Amino acid sequence: MKKFTVTTPASLKEFTDATYPQGSFCLPALLRERDVKVNGVRVGRNTPLKAGDEVVYYTTPKQESLKSHSVVYEDENVLIADKPDGVETSALLSELGEGGEFYAVHRLDRNTKGLIVFAKNIGAEEELLAAFKERRVEKVYLARCKNDFKKDTAVLTAYLKKNAENSSVKIFDKEVADGVKIVTEYRVLEKRGDTALVEVTLHTGKTHQIRAHLAHIGCPVLGDEKYGDCALNKKYGAKRQRLVSNRLCFKTGGVLEYLNGKEFLSGFEP
Repeated sequence: MKKFTVTTPASLKEFTDATYPQGSFCLPALLRERDVKVNGVRVGRNTPLKAGDEVVYYTTPKQESLKSHSVVYEDENVLIADKPDGVETSALLSELGEGGEFYAVHRLDRNTKGLIVFAKNIGAEEELLAAFKERRVEKVYLARCKNDFKKDTAVLTAYLKKNAENSSVKIFDKEVADGVKIVTEYRVLEKRGDTALVEVTLHTGKTHQIRAHLAHIGCPVLGDEKYGDCALNKKYGAKRQRLVSNRLCFKTGGVLEYLNGKEFLSGFEP
């Protein structure tokens, strides 16, 4: 059993995703069995929550043992985690915070697997934030995509515009009002029928950049339900995007100078 108090209004699903990774993994089953209580009342649906509500999850020991991440590297300054899909960055941060002070310096989509970095003190946070902002952290992803690539390698430039109403973005080939420039590099590693394994290097890091940019050129990430190819997703039974934050390489200084040139790899495959 796990108990939490709501601090800001949200739906039960949103709160669970952001707060309790193990509950997020099995929320449909918990609701089906009415194993969630809100203010002492068992609920069987995604009910709205308000600040001050108490939420209790009657998860089993087996459910609570599900791993929200593995530790790839940790020292007194940083922790590099390898997370599965289905885990929100905020929920992972909340779980890590039970054992000390952690700071998120970048984020991964809930349904993107792979490497994510947390700072463990203010000095490390400042250096990592600067390194990410100044593109001194090389971020390389692996993706399984629709195989419609016209070239085996390319550096793509476009403009990304957010749509806050539906939490999505749109890509344009030419500069547009409120759009930001994005640069996405890809290299096809393997072609397998109608899908391809692709290595993607981010030269800018914007919301949904990889997923939206690859979809824009007709090669969406397999399993992407927002920007993807519905027929291809159905063919492969892919309900979560086949996208992995695969490799991080640091060019750091200051208190993290010892990480300069070090490379870390995810254990997940797309």
